[in-house]
Amino acid sequence: MVINSSNAEHYKWGKDCDGWHLLNTTSLSVIKEKVPKGGVEEMHYHMYAQQLFYVLQGVATIQLREETYRVPQGEAVHVPPNTPHRLENAGEEDLEFLVISQPHSHTDKIKR
Repeated sequence: MVINSSNAEHYKWGKDCDGWHLLNTTSLSVIKEKVPKGGVEEMHYHMYAQQLFYVLQGVATIQLREETYRVPQGEAVHVPPNTPHRLENAGEEDLEFLVISQPHSHTDKIKR
C-alpha cells in the first residue's frame, strides 16, 4: 500500500501543527510533520524511544539539552533516549520533516 499525507492518519498538535502517521507500530513510528512559521514544541524527553528528525523542507531549530542546532533541508538530528529536546520553526517558510521513533514514542513523552 502506498502511504502519503492524503491517506495517512492525521492529527493536530501545538498551535496549527500537523502530523501524519506514515507507519505506526509499537516497535517503529514514522511521522511526517508540518510546523508553520513560529511553531514550537515544548521541551520534553522520551525514556525509551530514540528519534531521528529529518528535514524535508525549511529549517528546523532543535535544542538538545543545552545545545541548539540549525538543521536545514536534507539534514537530520538523532535524539537518544532520555535526552531533553524541543523543535522550533524560526524560519520564514513552513517546516516539514520526518520524525522516526524506535520504539514508538506516543506513550513515552515526558514534559520537562
